[in-house]
Amino acid sequence: MNIPRLVIAAPSSGSGKTTVATGLMAAFSERGLAVSPHKAGPDYIDPGYHALATGRPGRNLDAFMCGPELVAPLFAHGAAGCDLAVVEGVMGLYDGAAGRGELASTAQVAKLLRAPVVLVVDASSQSRSVAALVHGFASFDPQVRLGGVILNKVGSDRHEAMLREALEEAGMPVLGVLRRAPQVAAPSRHLGLVPVAERRADALAAVSALADQVRAGCDLEALLALARTAPTLSCEAWSPEQALFPHPAPSGRHQPHPASPAFEARGPGRSPGGRPVVAVAGGAAFTFSYAEHAELLTAAGAEVVTFDPLRDEALPQGTTGLVIGGGFPEVYAPELSANEPLRRAVADFAAAGGPVAAECAGLLYLARSLDGKPMCGVLDADARMSERLTLGYREAVAVSDSALAATGTRLRGHEFHRTVIEPGSGAAPAWGFTRPERRVEGFVQQGVHASYLHTHWAAEPSVALRFTEAAAAAAVAAPVTAVVATRP
Repeated sequence: MNIPRLVIAAPSSGSGKTTVATGLMAAFSERGLAVSPHKAGPDYIDPGYHALATGRPGRNLDAFMCGPELVAPLFAHGAAGCDLAVVEGVMGLYDGAAGRGELASTAQVAKLLRAPVVLVVDASSQSRSVAALVHGFASFDPQVRLGGVILNKVGSDRHEAMLREALEEAGMPVLGVLRRAPQVAAPSRHLGLVPVAERRADALAAVSALADQVRAGCDLEALLALARTAPTLSCEAWSPEQALFPHPAPSGRHQPHPASPAFEARGPGRSPGGRPVVAVAGGAAFTFSYAEHAELLTAAGAEVVTFDPLRDEALPQGTTGLVIGGGFPEVYAPELSANEPLRRAVADFAAAGGPVAAECAGLLYLARSLDGKPMCGVLDADARMSERLTLGYREAVAVSDSALAATGTRLRGHEFHRTVIEPGSGAAPAWGFTRPERRVEGFVQQGVHASYLHTHWAAEPSVALRFTEAAAAAAVAAPVTAVVATRP
């Protein structure tokens, strides 16, 4: 495929990658281009702003969790049919998984995509030294093609002139200059930017302001021309159907699978199309999700329905599988606790053996309490905010059979939380971590799999198929028939 593409990188975190990447996405989208937004690394929050800027799902490219071999196929899947793709990097250009060399770095993603890199430099405290900095980044790895620089936080016309002169001597094109504009900054808290779902109106205004700032300060034509220098990417686009059912029938079509859309006819706990219903938590408290998870569940045969635990007082009609991903339940603990009908419905669903996959925020929601506020009480554990940030990649193996993973299933994941749950694991833990430290973590009980570990199911599609099969079995055994009641 031949999709024009750019990777937006920086020497370090805090240089302005999100500002520039989101502004470019919005500015090019406003020109009528179909822009595919991507984010290197595991971050869930930036892709929400990317989606707002482009009208397309923000997708992650994580070479640690999914493996380097899936980076280009996942990119091709997300960018299919687009005029331009913009990839926001992670941390500094060459920073990756600790102790793993270039693995999961922006530089590795750029090389896997054969994409030119634009370096965003915070120039607020330097002038001629910027040339030495950029030269170092350009020459560190000859396989990384640094196509130009965008200078951020420039103080004045004179400051800009000195920076341009230094970079001209170094032979590095300046593709944009952005002045200090604190009014455009998005608010942050303990785990980064505040997600779009919590401030949609303000986020729309911020994205529009970013587009204006980038349009005024960047050479969009030069950036687009640079993107078009990216060579053809020789890979097959990732497909959820192909990932789940890689062996086609002789006719060239996939054989029907027991959990596929061809699975039986309509019945209790099934959607009108005959599919088992998997309810996925959303809304402001549960904003962390990879787009490929819903795509894999759908391809496996599930009808995916979103509900909001802050507002909906019952699970969606016919629910036979429940996915509660990451987010910020600690911010909304009083509101989640006040929705007693839904807490009771979730507890009843779990007690009946319904399959539940809970990650991080979902783990906290299933606990007995969160910061003293009653939660669903599915797990005999209590959670609270902590001063300590737990952050990093993990290598994990399933140590207990569950609706999500068979014992021995290996996955790479990511932890990112400032809460603790006590105890940290149940009688049947969910995962055993092998690196960077050896410990067990999480809970498996009846149909529940609950853990702090964020995973990307594209790396191991069998978990989506296994979970859908469990939901299909539960559809026959104990369907949820309550209709969602939404609070005013």
